[in-house]
Amino acid sequence: MRRLLPLLPTLLLLCAACAAPSARASQQTRGRQVRVLLAQPQNAADIRASGPFTLVNLDGGKKFKIAKGGVFKISKSGKELRAGNIATAKGVRIELNNPADYFTLGGVQYRGPLSVTPLRAGINITEHIDLEDYLTGVLPYEMSPSWPLEALKAQAVAARTFTLKTIENTKNKDFDLYNDVRSQMYKGTVKTYDSVKKAVEGTKGETMLYKGKIFPAYYHSNCGGHTNGGSENIKPLNGAKCGYCKGAPNYEWQKTLPKEALNNYLKKNNIKGEIKKIKIGRKQAGGRAATLVLITSKEKKEVNCGALRAAIGPDNLRSCVITKISGLKLQGRGYGHGKGLCQEGAKAMALQGKSYKKILARYYPGAEIKKI
Repeated sequence: MRRLLPLLPTLLLLCAACAAPSARASQQTRGRQVRVLLAQPQNAADIRASGPFTLVNLDGGKKFKIAKGGVFKISKSGKELRAGNIATAKGVRIELNNPADYFTLGGVQYRGPLSVTPLRAGINITEHIDLEDYLTGVLPYEMSPSWPLEALKAQAVAARTFTLKTIENTKNKDFDLYNDVRSQMYKGTVKTYDSVKKAVEGTKGETMLYKGKIFPAYYHSNCGGHTNGGSENIKPLNGAKCGYCKGAPNYEWQKTLPKEALNNYLKKNNIKGEIKKIKIGRKQAGGRAATLVLITSKEKKEVNCGALRAAIGPDNLRSCVITKISGLKLQGRGYGHGKGLCQEGAKAMALQGKSYKKILARYYPGAEIKKI
């Protein structure tokens, strides 16, 4: 492919009168939009375009049409962003000219459009994408596309609800969602699956509400028999008996927690000594540990189980449903935070012929589904 640094004058068709498309106009033509952060913060990035694209300088709205694809270099120096040979203080927006083409960033393919904006500590690269399209790039990485369609539909409604709740509080921010576990796993919409498309299209617009309001529809791999209550203290997130995930791959586990990871946690949290053993502190309904007691060579410290799990890694401490502890060797059930939809339970329900609405009713009791 042709390299686009610097941008050659023969490849640029300057349209001085063309203004950057407004977010409102984009929403009117493509439906509800979400802004997904793909990379941050960094001082340089290479974006590869598979075909011709248009660059809009957000300082004034001038457009530059690049006739061929290739590698497009973005860098930041001081307060200024350089996109090829264009310098800008506000950033750029890049859009593909042909719907079959795509951008590649960090080995992942995206349809775009992309915005690149300068920050104090680097640059943000954000994809602007229709909500329903976004979900097709989420589902395959949050639930296997080979699973039953009704389970995928339940996942689609949960992910849509989670997304809409998240973006309620991002109006004054530069993006709505991360592309990883901080929000939802997302890897673009170039690679698609028929099962995922059917699930998203078959539930288009369907969102869960409780007392007329959208709530954060959390989900996880395996609840270990009973879902976990959320801090929101509403009926759909107060926990529910599962009864379907038993026997699934992540239902039971045993693990010896690594001393190095635990000792690093102790140091970061100003807990004296080296780890010796762990005990369960307080328990929640359903048998989940709310706190764990870390016993070191110098003191005892009670800590939040979820916080410890996040710090040492979910593969080390799979869940807070802990059934037995011997020193640092733990046995337990489930995988994940346990809130909301139990994915392996949803799969089992779907295999037994249950509809996605029945699945959602079990894991989010009291919620209603509406198209919005």
